[in-house]
Amino acid sequence: MSANRRRMLLTGVALGLSAVTPVHAVAAGIKAVNDTKLAGLLDAFVEEMLVISPETATGIGLDKGARAGLKSKLDDRSAAGRANQIAGYADRARRLRAIPRAGLSGRDITTYDTVLYAMDLGAEGGRFAYGRDVAGPYVVSQQDGVVANLGEFLNSQHLIETRADCDAYLARLDSCGVALDQESARIADAAGRGVVPPDFLLPTAVDQIAALRAQPAGSTRLVASLDERARARGLGDYAGSATAIVAGKIFPALERQLAAVKALQARATHDAGCWKFPDGADYYRWALKYGTTTDRTAADVHRMGLDQGAAIDGEMDKILKSQGYTQGTVGARMSALTQDPKFLYPDTVAGRAELIAYLNGRIAAIRPYLPKISKLGLQAPVQVRAVPKEIEVGAGLGYMNFAAIDGSRPAIYYVNLHDMSNWPRYSLSSLTMHEALPGHAWQGAYLAEVHDEIHTIASLIGFNAFIEGWALYAEQLADEVGLYKDDPLGRLGYWQAMRFRAARLVVDTGLHDQRWTREHAVRWMTAATGRSVAAITSEVDRYCAGPGQACGYKVGHTEIVRLREKAKAALGPRFDLRDYDDAVVTTGGTPLSVLESVIDRYVAGARPA
Repeated sequence: MSANRRRMLLTGVALGLSAVTPVHAVAAGIKAVNDTKLAGLLDAFVEEMLVISPETATGIGLDKGARAGLKSKLDDRSAAGRANQIAGYADRARRLRAIPRAGLSGRDITTYDTVLYAMDLGAEGGRFAYGRDVAGPYVVSQQDGVVANLGEFLNSQHLIETRADCDAYLARLDSCGVALDQESARIADAAGRGVVPPDFLLPTAVDQIAALRAQPAGSTRLVASLDERARARGLGDYAGSATAIVAGKIFPALERQLAAVKALQARATHDAGCWKFPDGADYYRWALKYGTTTDRTAADVHRMGLDQGAAIDGEMDKILKSQGYTQGTVGARMSALTQDPKFLYPDTVAGRAELIAYLNGRIAAIRPYLPKISKLGLQAPVQVRAVPKEIEVGAGLGYMNFAAIDGSRPAIYYVNLHDMSNWPRYSLSSLTMHEALPGHAWQGAYLAEVHDEIHTIASLIGFNAFIEGWALYAEQLADEVGLYKDDPLGRLGYWQAMRFRAARLVVDTGLHDQRWTREHAVRWMTAATGRSVAAITSEVDRYCAGPGQACGYKVGHTEIVRLREKAKAALGPRFDLRDYDDAVVTTGGTPLSVLESVIDRYVAGARPA
């Protein structure tokens, strides 16, 4: 999971904000959307959303041409910016409803329903205005905030190709102090509303802020990223200018944020779940809806996790016994495998390089199977990188940054190598199928490579359950097409990954609805999955910081598989796996509540007249 994917309903816009709609944007909209009124409105939405979130414009490669000015700006992280975001959702929903849905047909219906759902869901979340954005209740945590995310954004997504790009980088750097102070103000506001991260999350956030402040200004990656890339292109020496900004503006703001986060520690409790908020039960109801795009209750999700976990244990037991592992529970046997040195890479520079090479090899291994999965013929380039050391303690174990839709940057698959014991070799194939191919990088490549079939707005809104559900389904596809036919332990790793996602349903709802402690959640999940205590602790902390998100994986996967079985039953011998998979991917991403109507139309079109 990436920072990008945590911010799924991206950007609201101030009411009354004017924005330029470039001619090429309108042309692209009309090509992707048949109804001209709908196309024009969606084009306007895109421009509004990019203006309110310049970082999004950079992330997807739309900070060029008429939008080049966005490359010098950062998102507004203030309370007023959050209010504008919320107002924008409601305003766009109102304007979209002014177009009669009954007059639309085909793909336009899917686009209309998808965008309307996103705007309504974002507006509904407006009552919880204390959060960082619509994706989490805490403005700053071990995984959220300027310190955790902005440095990597500037390094990997803000491209340096011209002097103008360098100047834009400096302008953004100059705004970082303001962004930090905006966060600090909202930290205090949230605390006044009774929203404070648990005491076990705050030390990591404190350490991350303090570690950045402790570096010499000129040695920070904020400076080195710009200077090294500018020098490599012969664009000049930017170290001095960047260092002055870091020392004069960013470091003082870091000190203020450090004080603000430390002040929270006196108020923090050990309670892990959002049930502790004054409106905690209502918040978690909405967070589950946001994370799953369904109206499933916490009790329903919890039971789904228990039931599916038990069924997956049966599959794992068969493989374990076939490999001579017969004693103890499935979780205990997997725990023993996890700790077996023969499956681990050395905790060295060479060991990390070997692991990265193995991941690249797994991407190469799945490519010959892709024609069995899809007819789209996407190129889907992927880079594999280690999570930057300065954020790895608080970062997720593996995540994807999608490719820029203008082709300027490929998808980047990050793996957290802070603790090498988290990565027994048999677990890495399934992780790679999820994050790279045919998972996130494949789904993202459709948005990047097939410009005339999908409206740009699909790259600005996304749905956790669809994106993560597709990636988990991709893990299943890799098994079904034969990737593990000669690799039983790799297949065991695939099932362990499925077991892990089923356990997330239990743990997330346990923490936020049933009032589990962090310690109970770690013990339960470690026993259920056999993953290392360190890995599970990192995961549980992630669920505490982002309620509901972890439930989207298995809920989304379950629905995609259910709809596949429905299509199979309806089409019989006419069913083609590739056509079904492409029908899902070519939505560009949609709520689960909308996906069924898409598949129903696919089935109707595949039947003989």
